[in-house]
Amino acid sequence: MADGRGRQEIGPIVSSAHLADGALPVLSELEFGLILASNAFDRWMVRCMTAAGEPGCAAIDVLVLHSVAHRQRPKRLGDLCSVLGVEDTHLVIYAIKKLEKRDLVKSTRAGKEKLIAATDKGLEICLKYRAVREALLVDSVRGLGLDPAATSAVAATLRALSGHYDQAARAAASL
Repeated sequence: MADGRGRQEIGPIVSSAHLADGALPVLSELEFGLILASNAFDRWMVRCMTAAGEPGCAAIDVLVLHSVAHRQRPKRLGDLCSVLGVEDTHLVIYAIKKLEKRDLVKSTRAGKEKLIAATDKGLEICLKYRAVREALLVDSVRGLGLDPAATSAVAATLRALSGHYDQAARAAASL
């Protein structure tokens, strides 16, 4: 289909045209954006962590470390999984073990519960990560001139959509 200037319109950019043929084609366009953003974000976290002085971490390791360091309070495994939206606790357990070997987190017991806290070295790495993030990412994103309220609204929309995807996943598991 041609646009008003006689140029051919390409249409929405999607990864799977057969999914875009459904009742809500724009959802396929959004999903493709999520795929690209998710993979780019994973690469960024791994490379930023390397630049901060901890090479060899996986994206889940970085997420767990930052979550454990959040507010400098020990976290329960279930809370980490819940906050990160990770269904497979083994992924988080493995990340914790890897982080413990690097002396970035430590585990303690409070009764029957295992608590995970950031070590001084872990907190230091988080601050180095923040410095790299500020220098390489925040400044360039700030240059886009994004409206903070609109950006916050996008984040809220993504969190709301995650709930719909979780509900659909539960429904699909029961089929």
